Amino acid sequence: MANKEPKINLAGNKGRRSLDGVDGFTTSIGPGSIFTGTIGGSGHTIVLGSVKGSSELDGTLVIGEGGCWTGDIIAKYIVIAGQVEGSITAREKMEIVCTAKIRGSLTSPFIAIAEGAVHEGEIHMGEIKRFTDQRNRD
Repeated sequence: MANKEPKINLAGNKGRRSLDGVDGFTTSIGPGSIFTGTIGGSGHTIVLGSVKGSSELDGTLVIGEGGCWTGDIIAKYIVIAGQVEGSITAREKMEIVCTAKIRGSLTSPFIAIAEGAVHEGEIHMGEIKRFTDQRNRD
C-alpha cells in the first residue's frame, strides 16, 4: 500500500515565514471532511479536506497537500500546497508550495511560487519571487 503521508507537512512547519506567526489553528477541515459555505474570522485556518465556498479571513489560511478548495479566497496570509479553483487574494503574502495546483487569479502584494507548482490564470501583484523549495527534502 502506498504511503499517504504528505510530502510537505505545513501543519507544524515553523520554517515557512508565512507560518511563523501562527500559534495553532482555530479552524481545521480534516482529511476526508467536506465543508460547504463561507469561512470567516480572525483566527488561522487549515484545510486538509474539501471546501466549496468562500473565505474572508483576517488570519492565515493554509490549504495543505491533499486539501481542495473550490471558490473565492480572501485572507491576510495564504499558503497553498493543495488544489484550488477560484480567485485567491492575500492581503499581505501568498506562498504557493511545489505540490500546489491552482486554476484562477492570484492577487497579493507579494507572491512566492515554488518550482513545480502549477498555476493556470492571471497574477496581480507587486513583486514576484520564484524559488526552489529547500524544506522537507530528503
